[in-house]
Amino acid sequence: MLKTVCHLAREAGNAITKVYDKEIPLNLQHKKNHSIVTAADIAAHKIIAAGLRALTPEIPILSEEAPLSWEARKTWKQYWLVDPLDGTKEFIQRNGEFTVNIALIDQGQPILGVIYAPILSIMYCATKKEAWKEYQGHHTKIHVQELHPPIIVVSRSHIDSELTRYLHTIGEHKIIAMGSSLKFCMIAEGKAQIYPRHGSTNIWDTGAGHAIAVAAGAAVHDWQGKELDYTPKKSYLNQGFCVSVIPKENLLKVV
Repeated sequence: MLKTVCHLAREAGNAITKVYDKEIPLNLQHKKNHSIVTAADIAAHKIIAAGLRALTPEIPILSEEAPLSWEARKTWKQYWLVDPLDGTKEFIQRNGEFTVNIALIDQGQPILGVIYAPILSIMYCATKKEAWKEYQGHHTKIHVQELHPPIIVVSRSHIDSELTRYLHTIGEHKIIAMGSSLKFCMIAEGKAQIYPRHGSTNIWDTGAGHAIAVAAGAAVHDWQGKELDYTPKKSYLNQGFCVSVIPKENLLKVV
């Protein structure tokens, strides 16, 4: 199943690249919630949704580009969670830091995750206990790494007062700014140790990265110390969270 999902992510990435390379018009629009959608988002969604339906017709799909009502979702025990193009701002700014995200959720927890960065030609994937990176034909098992001082990876688009306060109180550290769910992957492959996020995110922004980070040995928890939960809720939002290889008791002391 993981191999097939990776293939779907790569196909979706190829469709995104055609828009990125201007072979297909961007067709930028604004949704009702003021977020941006492009032809790349829609093309990737259609490829992934069709592929997942063929692979597992019994498992429902929740995609950013096809949100479903609470009534339709409230009894789900297992479902696919998809962000066809995570990092639309990075896509428009043409910095390459955007991804295709696919996760399988079971009993509220992500048990499979795939993140593909088409412009960077990097694939990250995970089952419940192991995570891998594929780059330039090499398929490598990845795991977290502790460093002192820690490297903190932060969002390019969401640096706010809470994050600034957190960084001032955490002690000696280094910072890397990164777009999209690649921040989870930086933790998973040992290139960073902490990813703090104080603002809310949608569940499709975090599901695949959560699976990969945890499989590589990291923890993904909210600022009260509870692991993020993807059990269907009326809202699609996660509250703030932290991905880290440092014991959460040490991190929560400075919140």
